[in-house]
Amino acid sequence: MIIVWQSLLKNTKISAITLFPVIILRKHESRHDKILINHEKIHLRQQLELLIVVFYLWYVIEYYYWYFRLKDSFLAYKYISFEREAFAMEDDQDYLKTRKLWSFWKYLGD
Repeated sequence: MIIVWQSLLKNTKISAITLFPVIILRKHESRHDKILINHEKIHLRQQLELLIVVFYLWYVIEYYYWYFRLKDSFLAYKYISFEREAFAMEDDQDYLKTRKLWSFWKYLGD
């Protein structure tokens, strides 16, 4: 399910966020952005395979690991394994059809 909730994201640089089972978009026109939607759908799959709660815990822990190591919040976000997989595969509209379980694992580390 996709929801446009401009007020939630209006004071941020965030264009979308996935909170299982919904994708929340800042702009209505983003509903037609196939790359953005695919990126967020990859996060839905990651959340499911880690039973949702584990995903969020892992995401936060990994974010802070990278933040303290890199001293840069944007870089920390970009280095999170879940984001690395989603950014790497967001252009491939068929990726979720062939994605193997726990594919984010290969994006862990430096």
